[in-house]
Amino acid sequence: MKTIQDIYAAKVANGEITADAAQEAVLPELVRIQAELAKPVKAGWLRKSKPELVKGVYLWGGVGRGKSFLMDMFVDALDVPARRVHFHAFMQEIHAGMHEARQTGVEDALAPVAAKVVADLRLLAFDEMQITDITDAMIVGRLFEALFAGGVTVITTSNRIPDDLYKDGLNRQLFLPFIDVLKENMVVHEMISATDYRQNRLNGEQVYFLRGHGARAAISEIWADLSGGSAEPLNVQVNGRDVEIPAFRNGIGRATFYDLCGKLLGPADYLAVAEAVKVLILEDIPQLSRNNFNEAKRFVTLIDALYEAKVRLICSAAAEPEMLYVEGTGAFEFERTASRLREMQDANWGLGN
Repeated sequence: MKTIQDIYAAKVANGEITADAAQEAVLPELVRIQAELAKPVKAGWLRKSKPELVKGVYLWGGVGRGKSFLMDMFVDALDVPARRVHFHAFMQEIHAGMHEARQTGVEDALAPVAAKVVADLRLLAFDEMQITDITDAMIVGRLFEALFAGGVTVITTSNRIPDDLYKDGLNRQLFLPFIDVLKENMVVHEMISATDYRQNRLNGEQVYFLRGHGARAAISEIWADLSGGSAEPLNVQVNGRDVEIPAFRNGIGRATFYDLCGKLLGPADYLAVAEAVKVLILEDIPQLSRNNFNEAKRFVTLIDALYEAKVRLICSAAAEPEMLYVEGTGAFEFERTASRLREMQDANWGLGN
């Protein structure tokens, strides 16, 4: 069995990647997990034995450092039942499973859902762990305790240290014991690197395209490079309802103008989108005017949220920023949005976020 360290070294040797000290520092932890998971589960007496828990790893640090890259490579190298999933998407599945369980009249709707995960997997790999929703915060502690008790190893990437999860959240004191559970069952490893690979891929690249002029092909090429070409929808829960990003992978979201601005979304929705993505590809921004005033207002709110969160924006539009909204109510106020769209095209936009 090739270790994750062997695979990484081979990729460096053939020029596929460049050796990175911050990434290499994580490899011993991943090798440990890989080796321990490969050990056979001891046979029980009269009944199926429960595997001993292998301590996972909580990998945190700035965006673009290669956390998701390492995790994907690690999961692909495993010979045990494992699943890699975005944390938001997984929690949506848990909520849906609990809803189904309640229809059967069970007293504890979480128990059968967690039991199924334990039965199916030895390892769960979560990308972009962050907790912003109170319904997630109130069940995640019990869920992880059930996973750990069942011998499911968890590895996760995050931009936040565990102590900052659900920071300033409602009733956070009820959430704090979960942080202790994480620290007890996972090695917390900070990934410190001066290199932002995601940002570097875009440095010097065009990120604002006029519709036509090969825009769709160019954006699709950027999407394939950043996401690896595979994606799935991401539903971000806001106040009990879902906001869908149609395509999502490794912190990169892809949507059309009408996906996000043609629907009845508001500031809270756009703040949640900005929290969920590190790069947003937004296609087909139309000419704005009094004829689509409501959509234009939503677009302004979306850009404000992305701007404040330092999200990298790649987009295609019907006109240059200053010419997108030239007449009708709100055209004057749009000047600030046009200025922000210009600023967000700078090669250094989002660095340090």
